[in-house]
Amino acid sequence: MSKRDKALEQEVLNWIFQCLGEPVPAGEFEDILKNGVVLCNLMNKLTPGCIKKIQPKGTNFQLMENIERFQKAAKAYGLPQEEIFQTADLFERRNIAQVALSLFSLGRITQKHPEWTGPTLGPKMAEKNERTFTEDQLRASEGVLNLQMGYNKGASQAGQGAFGNTRHM
Repeated sequence: MSKRDKALEQEVLNWIFQCLGEPVPAGEFEDILKNGVVLCNLMNKLTPGCIKKIQPKGTNFQLMENIERFQKAAKAYGLPQEEIFQTADLFERRNIAQVALSLFSLGRITQKHPEWTGPTLGPKMAEKNERTFTEDQLRASEGVLNLQMGYNKGASQAGQGAFGNTRHM
């Protein structure tokens, strides 16, 4: 529970419902998102028609399928696999902090999609920063000894004795 950031969770909820064009409902972060319907609607807003079937009610298994559909759509949208939360993180409340981070990352990824004109979340994504160096610039450091090579002032291991020799005290 100590890893949770209530301010981040509220920021994520505000972003989600701005995208959906709806007011943020009252309740806890995990309760609002638990059945996966809001998440599926969000992905359908970001990429229209990406989730065809959404179960608003049903068994736990059917509701967990909503979350799995969201995860699959988020991955297709460009969210890296390592940033996607597990279904149990949300449905069984195992790691709500990871759910918030995943959704924050999704809000950040929207910046890479020029077709999305709605709100984004988080800092501006970095642009490519290519640099070109001349051959002379690349070769300028070849004559420099770095500190890992050391400056041993002529010291060597001569006279140390070979492996297995007895020590003379």
